[in-house]
Amino acid sequence: QVHLVDSGGGLVQAGGSLRLSCAASISIRSINVMGWYRQAPGKQRELVASITSLGSTSYVDSVKGRFTISRDNAKNTMYLQMNSLSPEDTAVYYCNAKLLVQQYWGQGTQVTVSS
Repeated sequence: QVHLVDSGGGLVQAGGSLRLSCAASISIRSINVMGWYRQAPGKQRELVASITSLGSTSYVDSVKGRFTISRDNAKNTMYLQMNSLSPEDTAVYYCNAKLLVQQYWGQGTQVTVSS
């Protein structure tokens, strides 16, 4: 069982920045893939960014060049640095971990970007 706690959301003006954190209850070295998803009202949850245990990253096109995903194995924490935020980024952000055949979710953190 993996317990994930995500945090760092809030209200920010367009053009601003936020850093989300996802703290895991186990060593993240053993987690194959970690990622950040988001879900805006009335929309499906979408994968925003992911990072493998080897450090390979991928991003949805809409955030490329603005968001950076990273992981600190020593702290068992994954991050999402979000810059140049726009109102279209407003959503609940969830961290996700895939371990073998199981996947786990954080409770979600609200990001609201005002215009």
